[in-house]
Amino acid sequence: MGSRTVRFRWFAFSAALAAAMMDLLDATVVNTAAPAIREDLGGSFADVQWLAAGYTLAMAVMLLIGGRLGDLFGRKRMLLVGVTGFAVASLAAAAAPSAGALIVFRILQGGIGAVMVPQVFGLIRDLFPPHEMGKAWGVFGPVAGLSAMLGPIVAGGLIKADLLGSGWRMIFLVNLPVAAYVLIVGGKLLPDQASKPRERRLDAVGAALATAGSFLLIFPIVQGRELGWPGWMFAMIVAGVVVWAAFALQQVRRRRGGATPLIETSLFRNRSYVSGVIFSLVFLGAMAAISLTLSVALQAGLGYTPIHAGLTLAPFAIGGFAGSAVAASAMQKLGRTVLHAGLIVMASGLAVLALVIHDAGSHVDSWDFVWPLLVSGVGMGAVFMPLFDIVVGGLRDHEVGSASGLLQALQQLGSALGVAVIGTAFFGAVGGGADRARDFMGAAELTTLLTLGLLALAFAVGFFMPKRAKGHEAGAAEPALA
Repeated sequence: MGSRTVRFRWFAFSAALAAAMMDLLDATVVNTAAPAIREDLGGSFADVQWLAAGYTLAMAVMLLIGGRLGDLFGRKRMLLVGVTGFAVASLAAAAAPSAGALIVFRILQGGIGAVMVPQVFGLIRDLFPPHEMGKAWGVFGPVAGLSAMLGPIVAGGLIKADLLGSGWRMIFLVNLPVAAYVLIVGGKLLPDQASKPRERRLDAVGAALATAGSFLLIFPIVQGRELGWPGWMFAMIVAGVVVWAAFALQQVRRRRGGATPLIETSLFRNRSYVSGVIFSLVFLGAMAAISLTLSVALQAGLGYTPIHAGLTLAPFAIGGFAGSAVAASAMQKLGRTVLHAGLIVMASGLAVLALVIHDAGSHVDSWDFVWPLLVSGVGMGAVFMPLFDIVVGGLRDHEVGSASGLLQALQQLGSALGVAVIGTAFFGAVGGGADRARDFMGAAELTTLLTLGLLALAFAVGFFMPKRAKGHEAGAAEPALA
């Protein structure tokens, strides 16, 4: 790493952070913008689900490839390639003439973004010495959590501002100046490290199996309610499980044969990584589901404008930032206990929210959401901030790209499944009653309770995670599973 990069490493880090923020914002902005998009372009409720699920599905599929490309061709190079493609896809999404076209561009956006996102994890390792790693993760956690939660507010504000008559299209156009910043700053300051040419071989068969398996699982879950759950959809789910099993077998055989697999199989002997992946999958599914359903319920059910809905959900983001700050100071002392405490706090807030919705029904207003969402956000932030440090802290350098891609792929898969499963339950519970507001709020109450179930599952999985993060030791490796 050059002396210029060492001297300006925090400035260089800001470029990597900006790329991560761009993805996290884009993953959630359509939750708030979906009703405005549907009013302008038309489409069904299934289209609304695909605007979010299509992005996360494409990213989940491509992250495995994107993470490995960073190992093979250099994290800086692939970050810049991904940012460029993401900007082009964002411009296309902003110009979409129909709901179908927008879904296609969202899928393209997610797929290209998957080349960009996993490089951030590796670049943190490249930029900072071991004694500064904790500080870097301490910055990344709150920024990432706040970015994920700010999506609804940013979307609502941009739609309300209606800059140059752009309406909802500005939620995609805003990516262009951010991408320019990453390309300029990152291009000059980020370290450029690539593998030797003889190592640049991508597992095309593994990539094809992972792509097919993901699609076979997600498509029927998202479209099942709309199409009436025909038998062939259940067959797709079974086929998806079989394909994923074939993928796992193919990866093991490829490694034993001396070839480079898409995923480093040694990761599955790493206790912190395996348990962290499962925890992340469940937790991110809960976050994505509650964000989408509450945003749609407020707008489609109570008639809120996008900015009104975004501001109503703002306490969740504010609480998330506060919770991240608390967790950052408590992590060294309390370790894994912070995760469990955060889940309890988040679940408490959502339980109160369910009671508020149940009692107030269609007469609920924005002030009723403030304290439940604020408390829930504090818990969410306390979980989100230390999670990455725990999961990736004990990885070896040659595992980082593969591990980052797989971790984020499964997180995106968890988000897509959360939106698909709980979103299907939400839209199925709406019904066609005369009291639209009551129907939507009843559906929101149901999905809030389902989200509590996911948090309970994450709580149980948390006990299998290591008691403390190991991200502050150079090259530290988590002991293998017995």
